[in-house]
Amino acid sequence: MELQPPWRYSRSSTLSIRKVFMKVLVADSMSEKGIDIFRGAKGITVDVKTGLKPEELKEIIGEYDGIAIRSATKITADIISAAKKLKVVGRAGIGVDNVDIAEASKKGIVVMNTPGGNTITTAEHSIAMMLSLSRNIPQATASVREGKWEKKKFIGKEVFNKTLGVIGLGNIGRIVAARGIGLKMRVIASDPFISQEAADKLGVELVHNDEIFKQSDFITVHTPKTEETTNLFNRKTFKKMKKGVFIINCARGGIVNQEDLLWAIGEGIVAGAALDVYDKEPPDPSPLLENDRVILTPHLGASTEEAQVNVAVLVAEQIVDYLSRGIARNAINVPSVSPEEMTVLKPYIDLSEVMGSFISQLGLPGLREIEIDYRGEVSTFDVRPLKVAVLKGIFDPILEEGANYVNAPIIADERGIKVVESKSEKVEGFTSLLGLTARTKGGEMTISGTIFGSDNPRIVSLDTFDLEAVPDGNMLVVKNLDKPGVVGGIGGVLGEAGINIARMHLGRDREGGNALVIISVDQDVPQNVMKALINLPNIISVKQVKL
Repeated sequence: MELQPPWRYSRSSTLSIRKVFMKVLVADSMSEKGIDIFRGAKGITVDVKTGLKPEELKEIIGEYDGIAIRSATKITADIISAAKKLKVVGRAGIGVDNVDIAEASKKGIVVMNTPGGNTITTAEHSIAMMLSLSRNIPQATASVREGKWEKKKFIGKEVFNKTLGVIGLGNIGRIVAARGIGLKMRVIASDPFISQEAADKLGVELVHNDEIFKQSDFITVHTPKTEETTNLFNRKTFKKMKKGVFIINCARGGIVNQEDLLWAIGEGIVAGAALDVYDKEPPDPSPLLENDRVILTPHLGASTEEAQVNVAVLVAEQIVDYLSRGIARNAINVPSVSPEEMTVLKPYIDLSEVMGSFISQLGLPGLREIEIDYRGEVSTFDVRPLKVAVLKGIFDPILEEGANYVNAPIIADERGIKVVESKSEKVEGFTSLLGLTARTKGGEMTISGTIFGSDNPRIVSLDTFDLEAVPDGNMLVVKNLDKPGVVGGIGGVLGEAGINIARMHLGRDREGGNALVIISVDQDVPQNVMKALINLPNIISVKQVKL
């Protein structure tokens, strides 16, 4: 998604404007090819300081606009509180467990990762772990190194015709499933966010987790660590599994309960396990780590030369894009839109924010619910950025600390404001139409807008009034009785005050009923002029909107 480019300007002693360079900190080791991207970016300087202790990072983080990390550096709430200028955290890799995303979002800091950079690498490591388990390769290697020749002890099992259970069909899970099919395994999978049609295209059977546990000879997990997946593999679920099952976890530590896994191995339920991730890294000594049925690697899922370069380059490009152009790709806490999609969506994002700001400035006391209606061609887009833009537009004018594309949804949630969305490809009179309804304790307000041409926003209705207003600059919104002389009176007051009218848009609900005048003016309207307007005959209300 495209945000406002976070360039800052300051005045030098000669009163000329100069651009202040953004500073990025690379806090963990990463490929020089990624660091070179920062060095070559205009308007950005980079410092490489790895291995910092938390107190050392806290002491210097206030200097930086962006930070690039891997898994070692922890971006905690304490660090974020000291990061007065920080705008973006870039994680070279997938997992963001080491970033306090909620706190970052509250502070308007974009958190992004690089999910595509190590997808193949992690999937291949999972397959390697499965094959190592099935043929006892690490244990046999250790035995030969000790001068032994224990062929009978290390008799393995074929993966051919065995059932592979894949929990989570994201990018990595899909590749693992495809590799399993290539090994002539029967692949079953669970994922609440994938359709039956998509699973059919992958060639996998879509089942529930319980069926994974009951049927699988090998189970591999590829989900993030959430409330639902923490301790997903526990004593209760192990009891559901086929005796002799093999467990592979190259996803996140904490998904497999390590104590319960040791118990399941002791009970003969689990024949072997391969772990690349742990509750704590590096893990503390424990009986599980000493068990010869457990294969252990030190979080090597993304550790190939190709992946290290890929994620470093990707995170550097993403941070530079955000700091210089305001484009957030692979953002965790704000909808991400590619530059190609942005070309189409940008006018609608601007329109969404303007419409939210417009009705917010008209007054929304006791706001309870926001309904957003997408009609026509716009309904076929990824509308998540439009929703965020509406919320930013609503909250930014009314909050002292302002709102941005990161924290606007959090603000709505914290205030208990319900957000409802609807889509329809049918619309009359327009190619696309964006409708917004704000419900408050006292009633509701509605506004509709569209894009004329390629990028010309228009407000086409406000409550019961149809019109065609250009939402820009200083605007007066006047509700009045539909009587002769009202427009002339308004023009007279503004002319007497030396305020030029740029545009005027009129609408009424019926002849002789209520009317609406939206006036664009060239300057801010002082309070004494606003008072003079409201005191004119037949005027119901006068509001000033600044866009």
